[in-house]
Amino acid sequence: MISQWVDTVPKACAYITREVDGCPQLLVFHEAAVSGLQVPKGTIEHAESPYDAVLREVAEESGLTDFSAIRPLGADTWTREKADRLKHYRRYFFHLEVDEPRDAWEHTVTGRGEEVGDVYSYSWVPLPTDAAFRQNLDAQLSRLG
Repeated sequence: MISQWVDTVPKACAYITREVDGCPQLLVFHEAAVSGLQVPKGTIEHAESPYDAVLREVAEESGLTDFSAIRPLGADTWTREKADRLKHYRRYFFHLEVDEPRDAWEHTVTGRGEEVGDVYSYSWVPLPTDAAFRQNLDAQLSRLG
């Protein structure tokens, strides 16, 4: 039985795009242990703005720090059952544009979270995409325009 307690965790999520030959592409990574594509994302720390959090999380998870544009896309609440409680994630989505020449790379996660030391393998998918994303992370992709 699910208890009445509900946790809400604020998250910053990044849709990082580039254009190649006039075609937009989205940066994604895949972890072997879980199904579905992911985008850089993470918990917003105490007294940190969603904007600052998305920049920090992207640097920690991908190594990228130089963007030609950054804009908020919107927010949603995603809910899942975890152990004996519901857990809500208040997710703030941002669109970050980058001029990145690499088609693929690996990055070792830095920072202080539980993913520190994990290695993420990055690549690009063409937009629009019907690829399967983990945790409904594609929820705001249509807002990219």
